[in-house]
Amino acid sequence: MTALLALVCGGSMMTSCDKKGNEQAEALFEFTDSTEDRSQFVVLTDVIPDAILEIRYFGTYNFVGERIDGYKAPIAMLTKEAADSLKLVSNDLKQVGFRLKIYDAYRPQKAVDHFMRWAKDLDATDMKQYFYPDLEKEVLFPQEYICERSGHSRGSTLDLTLFDMNTEKEVDMGGTFDWFGPESHPDFCGDPDTFEYTGKNEKSPQGRSITAEQFANRMILRRAMMAHGFKPFRTEWWHFTLENEPFPNTYFTFDVE
Repeated sequence: MTALLALVCGGSMMTSCDKKGNEQAEALFEFTDSTEDRSQFVVLTDVIPDAILEIRYFGTYNFVGERIDGYKAPIAMLTKEAADSLKLVSNDLKQVGFRLKIYDAYRPQKAVDHFMRWAKDLDATDMKQYFYPDLEKEVLFPQEYICERSGHSRGSTLDLTLFDMNTEKEVDMGGTFDWFGPESHPDFCGDPDTFEYTGKNEKSPQGRSITAEQFANRMILRRAMMAHGFKPFRTEWWHFTLENEPFPNTYFTFDVE
């Protein structure tokens, strides 16, 4: 436990949208590059062999309820730079009994397009009770849970959690991956800048909460990722982007295979 606390306190949709300001985002959407070139990407398990994969968009347990376009294999791909930095994260966490569990990494643009088509089909609500029970589907696009562009398509963003090697279970983060709501925000029930649990849950429409231990677990992941150059996302505790990503203006289109 001392080691875990040190990792938290010491030392250094949800299709996540690009948050760059409206005018800048529109300019990026118009002028960014797209390419099929995968030469600068690696298969993540070639770099981190013991990473656990649960690639949600290859399967049917996701907010859409079906396999997503562009996912032709249950693997994770990242730019070389992101994978190398994630290896350092993995090395740190293994010392205190954790392994990384990956939900998603590189996401081809055609997958994002699939999300957009699904968001516009207001009758397709099979997975509502599991991922967005508090929201009507028509608000998902206006509230930016679903967007036309995703940082995942630039190749240096991933969604992940922790797996506890002692309990042989996924670490309890107090909420599921891809839950659409304030309960997924890093500042839910605590301050992610100070790593302090506050218990404040006024943003939850149903009065949901997470415990101090669940918040601390989220912060273990956050601290470890930030220590090796990954920046967190403001509305998803599981989502991180390499701060010095090699392709900040390129959206890749090749399939995950």
